[in-house]
Amino acid sequence: QVQLVESGGGLVQPGGSLRLSCAAPRSIFSRYAMGWYRQAPGKQRELVAQITTGSITDYADSVKGRFTISRDNAQNTVYLQMNSLKPEDTAVYYCNANQFILTLIQYWGQGTQVTVSS
Repeated sequence: QVQLVESGGGLVQPGGSLRLSCAAPRSIFSRYAMGWYRQAPGKQRELVAQITTGSITDYADSVKGRFTISRDNAQNTVYLQMNSLKPEDTAVYYCNANQFILTLIQYWGQGTQVTVSS
C-alpha cells in the first residue's frame, strides 16, 4: 500500500497564503510525476498543478501566477505554495503520484482541507 502523506491545509483569509506538503516513499517519488488536485463540494476533482521527475511544471489556468509547485528530491516531498488565495480556492486538496507506461498507475493522498474565508 503506497502512502502519500499530506499536511498544511487550514483556514486562511482571502489574500493569504498556505503551503501544502506531500511526502511519498522514495521508490515512488523518484519515478513518478507528482501533482495536486482539488475537489470542491458538488464539483469534480480537478488538476491544480503537476511536476514531472524532471521538474517540468503545469498549472491550471485558475491558479497560474498564484500557486507554485516544487519538489525536494532529498526529502521525497512535493510542495504547493499557494498565495493570493481566493474563496473559490476552497476545496479538499489531494496529492497525486502518477506514471504512464502502457497504462496509468496513480496513487492518492487522503486529502487536506483548504478553506479561504473571512
